[in-house]
Amino acid sequence: MSVASTPGTTDRLLHGRIAIVTGGGGGIGGAVSALFAAHGAAVVVVDNDATRAAAVADGIVGDGGRAIAVVRDVCDADTATAVRDATLDAYGRIDVLVNNVGHYQPRSGDFDTSNETQWQGLYEINYLHILRMTHAMLPTMLTQHSGAVVNVSSVEGMRGYPPDPVYGAIKAAVIQFTKSLGLQVAAHGVRVNGIAPDMTETLQLPFSRWVPPEQQYLWPTWVPVGRVGVADDQARAVLFLASELSGFVTGHTIPVDGGTAAAGGWYRSQRKPSGWTNAPIDP
Repeated sequence: MSVASTPGTTDRLLHGRIAIVTGGGGGIGGAVSALFAAHGAAVVVVDNDATRAAAVADGIVGDGGRAIAVVRDVCDADTATAVRDATLDAYGRIDVLVNNVGHYQPRSGDFDTSNETQWQGLYEINYLHILRMTHAMLPTMLTQHSGAVVNVSSVEGMRGYPPDPVYGAIKAAVIQFTKSLGLQVAAHGVRVNGIAPDMTETLQLPFSRWVPPEQQYLWPTWVPVGRVGVADDQARAVLFLASELSGFVTGHTIPVDGGTAAAGGWYRSQRKPSGWTNAPIDP
């Protein structure tokens, strides 16, 4: 999104804010970085891929916005303090932290045949870095008596996830951390919320390649809103939680899933009088 295409300066939801986005060089993180910049934020694009990080940051600057790229792996123990210091050196404050990085790899699969190396990998990429990044940025927000943290979990943290119980449990931990920390710091001007994506095209979930053209007609069966999600769908929800539009919201995780969590195992059907089935054999 081009900065020039946004409303006037006074209408920008993050005008003058300083925002850190982990995994900000692609997918959901890239969309968040671009949308934040379009709404007036200076964006710190944190990514372990130097090319992607630079492309997003340079694109923002080229469109008249403010951004820097910080090339770091969030799983490294010293990344959080390095990002904090780079942000304060560049901009002098921290207003928004988006803990976007996450991955279903290394997949642990069936629990009885999984191992501690896989558990640790899932823990570090999906949860430990959220603790570290938040721990590093929170004191600045508390001193400012203002700030917003947005954590990216998954709908798999809200429902049973039989393909990988360890992944599901860790994503649930992100939701519980969001809820509990949101309450703990609420009186200090800091809000903590999250999103739980599902059925969204990302770098890790290329549905456009996975679902062949002859099966595209099934999207209305799988997703109540009738289509696959895109990164901008997630970015707009993150923008809401980062801005004062959600000033009375804290401790909550919003499923941004086209209705799949609400459907709870129900699918559209052309064969049932009700139009829905919970046993989608030839739906």
